[in-house]
Amino acid sequence: MKRIFISADHGMAIIYFLQSDVIPTLLNAGIEIILLTDDEIVAQLASRFTQHGLTFEGLRLKQASHYANTFQPRLQWLLAYLRRVGGSRRINTEAMDSHIWEVWAENSWKFRLGIWIPSALMILLLRNFSWARKLLVRIQNRFIPDPGLYADLFDKYQPDMVIASTPGWRLDRYLLRESAKRGIPNMTVIVGWDNSSSYNISGADVQYATCWSQLQKDELVYGSDWNPENVNIGGIPSYDGYFRKQWLMPRDEYFKLHNLDPNRKLISYASSFVHFAPNYPNIEALAKLVSSDSLAEPSQLLIRLHPSHFQDKPKIFAEERARVFDLEKKYPHVHVVQPVALGGSLGYYGGEDMDEKSSMMAYSDVVVTVYSTMLVETAVHDTPMIAATIDTPGGWNKPKKFSLSLKEIGDWPTHKRFRDAKAGRVAENENELRDALNMYLKDKTVDAKERRKFIENEITVTDASSGKRTAEYILSVLKKANRKDR
Repeated sequence: MKRIFISADHGMAIIYFLQSDVIPTLLNAGIEIILLTDDEIVAQLASRFTQHGLTFEGLRLKQASHYANTFQPRLQWLLAYLRRVGGSRRINTEAMDSHIWEVWAENSWKFRLGIWIPSALMILLLRNFSWARKLLVRIQNRFIPDPGLYADLFDKYQPDMVIASTPGWRLDRYLLRESAKRGIPNMTVIVGWDNSSSYNISGADVQYATCWSQLQKDELVYGSDWNPENVNIGGIPSYDGYFRKQWLMPRDEYFKLHNLDPNRKLISYASSFVHFAPNYPNIEALAKLVSSDSLAEPSQLLIRLHPSHFQDKPKIFAEERARVFDLEKKYPHVHVVQPVALGGSLGYYGGEDMDEKSSMMAYSDVVVTVYSTMLVETAVHDTPMIAATIDTPGGWNKPKKFSLSLKEIGDWPTHKRFRDAKAGRVAENENELRDALNMYLKDKTVDAKERRKFIENEITVTDASSGKRTAEYILSVLKKANRKDR
């Protein structure tokens, strides 16, 4: 019997593997799976997902973090930073460039002179030469906790393959390095829309990848030197449930859940990009519009807070959360919904409320966000959408807190693709927001053709078969590796 390690260190990975056809298809093929995740939720997941052949183990994230922060921490940090921003200039580097300036803004002059400026020279090499990017991957391989953090798990289960939700961009790098050291085939799955453009160089020697689309494949191949023969286009298994409408609640039940008025149009706002700029101006503008006579139809607003709004630090996120709840009290027809927490380090990214998300997008007359992945998800539900970029002058206005105008992120790779696809509208001020809302409130079919084309380009597989296709690719790689062993 073949055995696979799967690293699910993020809520999006939990959805990708456990709430799709990926794991069931592998189990049906006789594959044994050991899923590694945050130690604090192992028991919770094990009691919920009880399929024969599926075992849960802790990913030991605290120990991995301790190693990263105590063993040559400055060098390990620098390598991670260079990985993040050192992708080839053959792809759109706007998202990586923003992170370069974020690090500049949030550190001291001593850091800038000693680390940032010298690293800028390294970034020039990485952006222009594939040999430099490949050398960076090799340099990282020396950083494996000794004695091996996962040695006992490898010895106990003897896996035939290791799969992770990133190619070592996060703490999964130590697991992937251990697998590479042992000569065990490994693979990454791309779980996020912007992952292949916002992050780049691998944190370990990873051989195979499966991604959403040709667009993402090009970012992997041209941005970080992946062998195109080893990159599969399998779509995004997490969205199969959207196409099947398996998470969709009855409309009257959903409206009752949030005390919504079934006779008023529903405008939803999905918070996003809180790390770079406040969402509050967007939200306040919407609250005022639904509470006035400015819209073409009587409407109501449902605000979905971002997982970052529930972080303890920095306080600014919690402060914005409180201001949003105050808006709910101040204005009629304004309602707030918060994501559901899974627990552990996964926090509010656990995918525990897919029914809430799916129902919100399906029953909204318009969904407003910044440029988040919710644009793709909303297009799957064929609901009109608006990217709102109303700024607060000066952003967060906090010392050592980097702010970036929401208008300036329009050229990030995924954001630019949304705008070029004309799958929705962009509103830079309250007047543009009002006009776009009124257009869609009068006719939801506007931009429908562009929405369909947008999801075809971005996720490729639109028939709810992505989970099975992805599992079949994993099985083919296992078969290939088995032939090589012989």
